[in-house]
Amino acid sequence: MASPTNGNGNPTPAAPQTPPGQAQAQFRVVAQYSKDFSFENPNAPQSLMQQQAQPTMNIQVNVNPKQLSNTDFEVELKLDGKAESGGGVLFAFELIYAGIFHLQGIPQESVGPLLMIECPRLLFPFAREIIASAVISGGFPPLLLDPIDFVALYQQRAQTQQQAPVQA
Repeated sequence: MASPTNGNGNPTPAAPQTPPGQAQAQFRVVAQYSKDFSFENPNAPQSLMQQQAQPTMNIQVNVNPKQLSNTDFEVELKLDGKAESGGGVLFAFELIYAGIFHLQGIPQESVGPLLMIECPRLLFPFAREIIASAVISGGFPPLLLDPIDFVALYQQRAQTQQQAPVQA
């Protein structure tokens, strides 16, 4: 019987075997979608005139996971933003971009970081594109959001939860 090869005649290394009774770890994106989106251009057409100063951007990020079943989770990435110049709002947006993720055989201590770091990291490029397209369609130069450090957000959230007083 011939051994499988990797295309150049070398044997293909054997896949690591999962111990009996232990499920192989699985992580996959089942679906992703815009759950809620709004773009406001409240002072158009005046807001579209050439601006003298660089607008001030304020962007808030939030990640909300929700368990749907034993193995499926919905993770919402919420991005709120507002551009202001001269005391007036140029534009504002709110996007909730979500995904359903299948997690099976993942150690319990890894589920939280996976949902709060890796899932939003996978969703972010798509959310960024939706916002950039809306800003351009609103008549403004493209807004390309900087990458987000979801590890730092996770650590900050964990620290805040540790410091919160316990409700009795």
